[in-house]
Amino acid sequence: MAEIELRGITRSFGAVTALQEVSLTVPDGAFVVLLGPTGAGKTTLLRMVSGLDRADAGQVLIDGQDLSRATPAQRNVAMVFQQYSLYPHLSVRENLAFPLKSPLLRTPKDEIARKVQEVAEVLQIAHKLDNKATALSGGEMQRVSIGRALVRQPSVYLMDEPLSSLDAKLRADLRIELKRIQQDLGATFLYVTHDQIEAMTMATHIGVLDHGRLVQFGPPREVYENPVSIYAASRLGQPRINLLPAGLFGAAPPGAATIGLRPEQIEQGEGSESTVRRVEHLGDQTRLHLRCQDHDLVTVTDAHTALQPGDSLRIRPKDPFYFDAAGARL
Repeated sequence: MAEIELRGITRSFGAVTALQEVSLTVPDGAFVVLLGPTGAGKTTLLRMVSGLDRADAGQVLIDGQDLSRATPAQRNVAMVFQQYSLYPHLSVRENLAFPLKSPLLRTPKDEIARKVQEVAEVLQIAHKLDNKATALSGGEMQRVSIGRALVRQPSVYLMDEPLSSLDAKLRADLRIELKRIQQDLGATFLYVTHDQIEAMTMATHIGVLDHGRLVQFGPPREVYENPVSIYAASRLGQPRINLLPAGLFGAAPPGAATIGLRPEQIEQGEGSESTVRRVEHLGDQTRLHLRCQDHDLVTVTDAHTALQPGDSLRIRPKDPFYFDAAGARL
């Protein structure tokens, strides 16, 4: 596997700046997730690493080698796209074998057969090897698409929202599979998503992108517990962080405009009075939708709470985040 280092990557499309001086290091063997909404620059950055597009400025280094001007084939990377990139007229076996038949790789036939069988077993599709790609379910198609990347054993795996077109159960199953595969291989993954659940459950590191800028980079817990801005704080957490006027619960630090409270940062039993507006029972926990001084907020409580809509509840912040008028963390 290999380390990826990006140095000052900038890319514009006409008057639109897609990436602005992005620098980050993907450690060897890490699972790095690029997180942000549509238009944040995630896919553009992935294309810079793959060689499908070139930066206007900056360098792309893989395993210490500057490959900024290298072709995709010269970079030894494999990419998985959101849509299944399969040949419909070929069998699963032939689809998996196809990358190994490249003249650049010159893989012997017996080696191709061995690698295809190994990858098929890892992805639990060995019983489908002789099926046509068109005879597969959506989840199986995406497994084959991922297998086409795995079979090559490249330096780096690049994945662009590979689970977003699947249903909820398949996404959950494949999240577990992908993480297991990455750990078993010790592989370097750079993975793009707008889904914060994927980011929190799979990543060793998260890079939060905002309009082409990298605003925060670190382990998921660090980004969640120590966000640098309202934007970064809002990218992670379900339910989303509560953003309220800084003085809602009393004194706020100088320069504070907003107080940020994740559901677990709200203590119940004393403090400001609020009214229960809605109760959501989710099995392992219960979400309370509250109204406090004309402001709505959400917190979590015991799964077996007796609280009902209309009940009064006193609340206070516990270790809250404070942000200035521009949204930066104080």
